Amino acid sequence: MIALPIVGVSAADLTLRSAELSPDQAVSRVVGAADARVSPSHVGKPVHQVPDGSHYAPVGGYDAADAVSRPPEETPEQVAAALPPGSRLLKDSGGYGKVRTQHGLLDTDLREIDLRDPLAKGLVTLDRGRLPERAGEIVATRAFLENSGLYVGSSVTPRGATSAYRIVGAYELPNDLKKDQITAPPGTLIAPLDTALQASGGTGVHPEDSYLVEVGGDGFTWNMVQAANAKSLVVVSRAVANDPPADADVPLYRQEPKAQFERSAAGATETAVLATVVGLAMLEICLLAGPAFAVGARRSRRQLGLVGANGGDRRHIRSIVLSGGLVIGAAAAVCGTAIGIALTVALQPVLEEQLGTRFGGLDFRPLELAGIALLAVVTGLLSAIVPAVTASRQTVLASLTGRRGVRRSSRVLPVAGLAAVAVGAGIALYGSVSDMGAAVVAGGSALAELGIVALTPVLVGLFGRLGRWLPLSPRLALRDAVRNRGRTAPAVAAVLAAVAGTVAVATYQHSSDMQSRHEYVADLPHGTGRLLASENGAYKEVPALRESLVKQLPVARRADVDRLVVGKPGCETFSRDAACGRAEIITPKDQRCPLHESPEGSEAFSEREVRALRQDWRCKGAMRGTQYATVVADEKLLNVLAITDPGTVSALKQGRAVAFDKRQVKDGRLTLRIISGPDGDDALTGPAAEPVGVDKIIPVHLAPEGTEGWGLELVLPPAAVGATGLTTAPIGSYFTLDGAASSEQRQRIAGDIDRMGVEASLHIEAGYQGDDSLALLALTVFAGLVTIGAAGIATGLSQADAEADLKTLAAVGAPPRVRRTLSGFQCGVVALMGVVLGSAAGILPAIGLRLTQRRELEALAQRAADDGYSLAGESAPFVPIAVPWETLAQLLVVVPVGAALLAALVTRSSGALARRAAG
Repeated sequence: MIALPIVGVSAADLTLRSAELSPDQAVSRVVGAADARVSPSHVGKPVHQVPDGSHYAPVGGYDAADAVSRPPEETPEQVAAALPPGSRLLKDSGGYGKVRTQHGLLDTDLREIDLRDPLAKGLVTLDRGRLPERAGEIVATRAFLENSGLYVGSSVTPRGATSAYRIVGAYELPNDLKKDQITAPPGTLIAPLDTALQASGGTGVHPEDSYLVEVGGDGFTWNMVQAANAKSLVVVSRAVANDPPADADVPLYRQEPKAQFERSAAGATETAVLATVVGLAMLEICLLAGPAFAVGARRSRRQLGLVGANGGDRRHIRSIVLSGGLVIGAAAAVCGTAIGIALTVALQPVLEEQLGTRFGGLDFRPLELAGIALLAVVTGLLSAIVPAVTASRQTVLASLTGRRGVRRSSRVLPVAGLAAVAVGAGIALYGSVSDMGAAVVAGGSALAELGIVALTPVLVGLFGRLGRWLPLSPRLALRDAVRNRGRTAPAVAAVLAAVAGTVAVATYQHSSDMQSRHEYVADLPHGTGRLLASENGAYKEVPALRESLVKQLPVARRADVDRLVVGKPGCETFSRDAACGRAEIITPKDQRCPLHESPEGSEAFSEREVRALRQDWRCKGAMRGTQYATVVADEKLLNVLAITDPGTVSALKQGRAVAFDKRQVKDGRLTLRIISGPDGDDALTGPAAEPVGVDKIIPVHLAPEGTEGWGLELVLPPAAVGATGLTTAPIGSYFTLDGAASSEQRQRIAGDIDRMGVEASLHIEAGYQGDDSLALLALTVFAGLVTIGAAGIATGLSQADAEADLKTLAAVGAPPRVRRTLSGFQCGVVALMGVVLGSAAGILPAIGLRLTQRRELEALAQRAADDGYSLAGESAPFVPIAVPWETLAQLLVVVPVGAALLAALVTRSSGALARRAAG
């Protein structure tokens, strides 16, 4: 019992420490055997960077007034010219593409690098096969082979490529074991694929280049890094990683606060919560282990009585029992730590796969492991304190004759417990209405729970008053539990603690689920769906998608939608290819939100003006969005989307476009700008410049205010498209179902999409689908196991105490089943008392945390109203406190009944008939 958590904690400590890499190990996985990795910043001006190269910023910061267009890509010669003379470079290019596999298409990283070059040593680990040597050969990660269904020796073809590649080896990336990646020699994969994709009218591959650099000598020093930064290069340097500069020598920290570039460490709140969890876990172990020590002390009471008879005093008795706790705690420490270490070593490959990274080596921290072991020893001692005190208070005569004697309950403990409950509840409620937050709520709840634990003996006594109305077996079980509170109270308290935590988490999660259900915003009318190609390059496969939709799902109505095409039909919407383009709706200038038009943004207005403008109709955006806001369709689409306004339906049927955003329509007309080629104003920051293009003025019908467009802004009938001179390409369909789509039907259409090798999204609006039943079931099972364990320990102890009573019952003719029935009711009584008290105790922290969340959301809503984002009271947060009655019913009924039945089944129905001891 004590060793089990030590196994987990020691294994977790060794695993986390082993997963932490030394600076040299970490940088070697990035730069290989080189001195540094150099990458263009794409800023077009000098930059400052943090020493490890993970963050950088332009010198002077991102200033909207000094924004520049995207600079041209740097060539290897330009990069080499910016580095120290004599540097040797190895180019490493990466891109992205879809690769055809045994199952369909797989999103895959494409990489080009000469892995046989000595500078690349350490970047990858070859698992089997060999490295590629010539064009047409690639190596693939183990993750890619597992996910694709391919193997070494297979042929693989990236989508759009004109030739296949043979997999000659498998490797892994030590820093990312789960990455799907294929690697080829330089110039043999990305460039040919880019050419083939562009020739077929699609979007090419835009690689990101970096360079492994060898400079020799002392490596790539911090001065060299700063010189490269002046040429707009970002550097990851081995020398800097192993010997980082002082903060005062990092220019970026003088320009920007260092804190914004660091990973947030655990703050006071996280530390307080962690300490509370650890403390309650130790309390739980002590409460569970305490009765077990009491069983041992009870069985040894004759030996302890002999110690007293031979001159031993209470100190000796306590020392003997405490020594037993010390020995057991030490044994648990040694066994738990050893098993935890052994499991970590044995399961290292499995742990690495789960974490997605290889360990740098097993990192043993003796002091940390010793501290974990000491925790087990302390837990053993704490668990033995109460049994030791109880054993020492027994008289020698009572110990030798087996009599238990009568001892009055402590009056101090209930008073202290009641005070702790009052103070803890007060702290928790104060934390829920103050700015101190969840940490205070957690601390107060923990204190209140400790108070309830201290009150457990008194509460157990109150339960005893119910015995007069119970039949024989449950009455005996209840009175036995009340009479022997010393062994009953710890078990009840252990159940209480586990159930309280379960009820608190379950109540909080169930309440959060109800809040999410209330806040859910549907994407489509209920029962309506859409099947859309996720990329423009798949337009040729859309007809097959539509056929599969009708074949596999019970479609009642289907409305096909197309998109506008500018340039090549396979171009992505914001492609930088000169042969591509897009159509964009232009909002009239006098109908644009002033807050978004000013170069200074909202800072150009006073606070009062900002609040007023945020309520202006020009500044209110749509709640929903979709991938294609402008579509080409007929009136069937309005029918599918349940848009029934007669004027809107009539307009679309007569060949007139329909718009849903009144900001975009002026005098019954809408401006559609045709933008050919990439937008030249690619500013880094600041308000987006208006794109340059040819305007098409389209007469439109504006849907009445309040009409839900479900993310659509403009629906163009085919006739209106023909008048603009544009072309279209299919993207998919909207549809309604005749009934609901079953899981088998969804799987069949997903299989069709997979076999087509098309990236498509299928969404059927079914309302809020959040389901917390699995988590609640797991919590219930956990609480049930702890309850059964604690109640079982108490039952075993009660059977040892009640053996004389059972012999008397057998002697006077009680049927054999009474023994089994009594055992079952003894276990059930302990479980029921613990579950009832735990359920009541668990509600407090859940209420406190929900009240804290409500206060925080109300503060945000008030701030939004003050800033003009909403009207006062318009967005009052809905933060319910909902009790999961189903979970509580399982805890209150199923768990005690299950514990009672289990105890009855494992108890012998008869024992050996023997003479009862005198007295």
